[in-house]
Amino acid sequence: MKQFLYKLTHWEYWPFKIVYIPIYFLWAYYSLKARSLFFFNACNPSIQNGGFINESKKKIYDIIPQKYFPETALIQGQISFEKVIAIVNTSTIKFPLIAKPDIGLRGSAVKKISNLDDLLLYHSKANFNYLIQNLIPFENEVGIFYVRFPHENKGRVTGIVAKEFLIVEGNGKASIEKLIKQNPRFRLQLNSLKSEYGSKLKEVLPIGEKLNLVPFGNHARGAKFIDASHWNSDKIENVMNEMCLQIDGFYFGRLDIMYNTWEEFENGKNFQLVELNGAASEPTHIYDPKHSLFFAWKELARHITYMFKISVENHKLGHEYLSYKDGMKEYRLHLEQSEKIVNF
Repeated sequence: MKQFLYKLTHWEYWPFKIVYIPIYFLWAYYSLKARSLFFFNACNPSIQNGGFINESKKKIYDIIPQKYFPETALIQGQISFEKVIAIVNTSTIKFPLIAKPDIGLRGSAVKKISNLDDLLLYHSKANFNYLIQNLIPFENEVGIFYVRFPHENKGRVTGIVAKEFLIVEGNGKASIEKLIKQNPRFRLQLNSLKSEYGSKLKEVLPIGEKLNLVPFGNHARGAKFIDASHWNSDKIENVMNEMCLQIDGFYFGRLDIMYNTWEEFENGKNFQLVELNGAASEPTHIYDPKHSLFFAWKELARHITYMFKISVENHKLGHEYLSYKDGMKEYRLHLEQSEKIVNF
């Protein structure tokens, strides 16, 4: 009951379809103006479906300069585990590593893999293509929303979200499970953490020792999102333009980035890209608990308007919208993939 009331009184946990009700009407309006339900296809011409549905993360990494992201390898879900081992051995990817679906779903099925046994378990359960990737050696993470119109030489940052990981700190008495239960946000993740960590949650952490239970900043996995848009500066926009202008055909999306210190990041040092999200990107700074649902609607509407205008401009330059037939086909494939990941 406590969990139910907590979720009820915090709109950030409401079902996606409810939160987006007003946005559906705006989408319908823009679809009528564009004469295409799937106008987003022209938003980022170099990304499959503009990055809205059924897009491959590996194909997105392939258009990004290698220096900006950790080494990544694609694993076909149906290959033998011996071939997986061979891929690992011929790369510079080392344990522990991150495994995640090539076509993702809000952080689902993203796992930290500590050894070959963990990787075997993941591979045996995965009936989808997935990526393995080196862990990024930086502690802090932000999501930076970037927008550039095709006629512009430079883009702009329209929102920044900072992320607090699901970290518990020991007091020398309480078990990890009890520490989790003390935080309402963490308590919502208890069942999945029990499944992942098992009896380890019964251990007692020494005083002051910290344990990061989910080493990536995903809201659905317990991370707290904080609106850090006020951190934006000319330096940050220069860093983002330096990177994004090298990604051909990318105009709209959120880049999730891990960094060492903000000062170093502002100077273009010691940061790496976790992933780039295209047309389906949310301005995730809306999920800061201090923000109202009305603020969220305003920001969602602002960013969808950016996406529509960019799509229209690219369409005039010759980039096609998806036809209804092709769009529905891609949507069905996206639903099939989503079901596989949820069942995982």
